[in-house]
Amino acid sequence: MMSSEFFTTWFLPGIWVTVQVTVYAAALGAAVAFGIGLARASQYWIVRFLAGVYFEVFRGTSALVLMFWMFFALPLFGWQLAPMWAGVSALGLTYGAYGSEVVRGSLAAVSPAQKEAGIALNFTRWQRLRLIELPQAWPEMVPPFNNLLIELMKGTALVSVITVADMTFAGNLLRLGTNETTPVYTLLLVLYFVFAFLITRGMRVLERKAKAGIGQQPEKRGGITAKLSARAGSAQAGTQSSGGI
Repeated sequence: MMSSEFFTTWFLPGIWVTVQVTVYAAALGAAVAFGIGLARASQYWIVRFLAGVYFEVFRGTSALVLMFWMFFALPLFGWQLAPMWAGVSALGLTYGAYGSEVVRGSLAAVSPAQKEAGIALNFTRWQRLRLIELPQAWPEMVPPFNNLLIELMKGTALVSVITVADMTFAGNLLRLGTNETTPVYTLLLVLYFVFAFLITRGMRVLERKAKAGIGQQPEKRGGITAKLSARAGSAQAGTQSSGGI
């Protein structure tokens, strides 16, 4: 069984390492997503081309293999990254490429009338982007960013293969020491689910605030009781209608 000493020595620090890798990789991925996404919407073809090359390369490569390359192959060129930063870089660059498509698509979905209004007001390209397009596109970015952030968080388990002591690494040590496979991996599944649930709740709050910022009414999410009441009311109305006929 898992001793309290092992839990405090390995598991709790492993959870904290997972949180750190998630936050750092998400920050890098967000910077890459907005940088490459905006570049892919540039008016200059060479900028769009280079951004498109980055997107295709990192979308088409494995995050795990990229992590191995940064940890084992990059030192041959004179660059030595710590295991944690090799994992953060691989995850951030990979998921940032996916996020750039979210940014590009959300900007492209902004109403042409909004863009034309900015041109009519003699706004510069940066002013139109900052004052009109990004505020309109941001609420549409949040739900897919939520999915990407959850996928990134689950992808942090990959860093355990390059000796980063995250909670998956700690779980593997516990399994080897106790031969209790099912309880250990069940605990890990529960922990990853809890992290994903917390991310989802936080991103939903962010989505509601983003929609409120541009005057959109947030979606009402009724509970089970509200849904059952609505269905009962609908059924009752249908019965009364049939009786009247």
